[in-house]
Amino acid sequence: HQYTVTPPLPLPNASNVLMSFYANWGVTYAAAKICASNGSTVEMKCTYTYPAGYTVTEEFWCFENNENLIVNSDYKDRIQYNCAEKRCTMKMADLRWTDSREYRFRFITHKSDGKYTGIPGITLSVTKIKVNESCTKAELKCKSSCTGDVSYVWLKNGEKVTEENPHITRQEDYCSASLCKWWIFLRGASPNAPKLPSVTVSPSGEIVENISVILICSSDANPAANYTWYKEGGQTPLSITKQLSLPAIRPSDSGVYNCTAENELGIRKSKHLHINVKYAPKLPSVSVSPSAEIVEGSSVTLTCSSDANPAANYTWYKEGLFLTWPPEGVHHFTSISSENRGNYSCKSENQYGQINSSRVFINVQCK
Repeated sequence: HQYTVTPPLPLPNASNVLMSFYANWGVTYAAAKICASNGSTVEMKCTYTYPAGYTVTEEFWCFENNENLIVNSDYKDRIQYNCAEKRCTMKMADLRWTDSREYRFRFITHKSDGKYTGIPGITLSVTKIKVNESCTKAELKCKSSCTGDVSYVWLKNGEKVTEENPHITRQEDYCSASLCKWWIFLRGASPNAPKLPSVTVSPSGEIVENISVILICSSDANPAANYTWYKEGGQTPLSITKQLSLPAIRPSDSGVYNCTAENELGIRKSKHLHINVKYAPKLPSVSVSPSAEIVEGSSVTLTCSSDANPAANYTWYKEGLFLTWPPEGVHHFTSISSENRGNYSCKSENQYGQINSSRVFINVQCK
């Protein structure tokens, strides 16, 4: 069912312009209420509208306090947003009893008057799914406190169980309002949603540019989990495999990574994994200040800079002979003289390598 939220109507004496302004704002939810079992995963969907001339800068789900759920410690590792083209879906995993409450969608534009929250939102009810087993009859029953016109599916080892299976008794009165899924193992390990995934790096030591690196995501789950890798700041998955391969790793691969583990019973996100790629200095650049004509007696600064990790150390040379090694790569003449005329260069180095800059000629003019 479509569930439309509209803002309060203006006062009777409000202008038609104001009424038209309000009419252009709205949030439509895909459902007013959702009932789901504890430990399962749900999706909350909505679409929204706003007047022309506004640009949306933030879109998120929240409670009454309008705070983005992604920064809430109880939710940030269990939810994912998928928002684009005036649509936004929140996927919430590993449902708990405390998740039973109202969820609202809010968006913010670049203008101070352009903020909107869909009220009322979607009410989530988390119910316990109870499975009773009778050893004498091998009879299983799925029961939920949710009500309404229901449908459900029994799964055994991930396969749909047919009506003819004698080990299953289906009870229409016991089905949940959402899909009642239960993994049935008459023999073997008990089913479970993925546990908190662990992330490891191979090799485990320092990561240096151009080596091959593999990130591994692992989670205890039954049935086995499917894995997805993400890099912080990106919405597109990097890989949908357990291992993320980074051959000939580059400095741009530095960043924060995480993975998700998902099966039919839930989804979990790993903790953050920080990758810091070390590399030798790149070709240094040399600048002279002032860049205009240099007159004898003036103040002149030479600056050497190079991209490196860890930060580079610098050495200055005049005509190929050692001059100084300033830690920040800056060499300063407080009162330059004609004797300082010549070719200058610098060297940038760290424990992974070194490289020399091109030469810069300093021409000192007499007064």
